[in-house]
Amino acid sequence: MLIIDQANHDAIVAHARRDHPDEACGVVAGPEGSDRPSRFVPMLNAAMSPTFYEFDSGDLFKLYREMDERDEEPVVIYHSHTATQAYPSRTDINLAQEPNAHYVLVSTRDGADQTSYDGPVEFRSYRIIDGAVTEEEVKIVADYSEPGDN
Repeated sequence: MLIIDQANHDAIVAHARRDHPDEACGVVAGPEGSDRPSRFVPMLNAAMSPTFYEFDSGDLFKLYREMDERDEEPVVIYHSHTATQAYPSRTDINLAQEPNAHYVLVSTRDGADQTSYDGPVEFRSYRIIDGAVTEEEVKIVADYSEPGDN
């Protein structure tokens, strides 16, 4: 199960809506071993494409160096789908290289009206390990002090 605070959930959705019609992408880092997404890091989709995302290699290198220095890891790796459901494509599955990460997909196909940005979106999370995709429940909490949270 992915437990994510409301602020990070909302930041991911806002980024996906803002970059529509191109796919948005980014990471939510957290303390190593915590499984707690805490530091939202929106990234540039270097592909600038409505059907594909690609992290800029220089930005990604810098992010991993920062995470190493801060004893963090990528807890959530997210991107959006602009015209299809929030389910990993074959390319998404092949790119998934972090077995401990939650892979979040946000579909903006129905909710990215360029004037209001308030339509519905699909927000789903998956574990992707060795090509196997498993959808998991998403629990959104106000903050991480709620009882029963990690």
